[in-house]
Amino acid sequence: MSGSNRLAGLMAKPKTSTVAEVRRVDEVGEARGFVDRTPRKKPGRKPSPRTYQLHPKVLPGVGEAIALEAERLGLTQGQLIELMWQAYEP
Repeated sequence: MSGSNRLAGLMAKPKTSTVAEVRRVDEVGEARGFVDRTPRKKPGRKPSPRTYQLHPKVLPGVGEAIALEAERLGLTQGQLIELMWQAYEP
């Protein structure tokens, strides 16, 4: 008989635990030096509100003009395009 056949009849049974039991187990664990190490917040960089990336193909002169103007204004090229779109929208 192989190992997989012997385990085929087993079924997982959910454990019943109350809030008080979980609290008591946590207190005992903390008293013995065990601490919760789960991260409190998601690690890493916060997501940017600007999530849609555009990669337009423009003529070289237009691309250079956009890059120079964005640099002159202290903006990214995407922010400059957003400003241009706001001016264009009716």
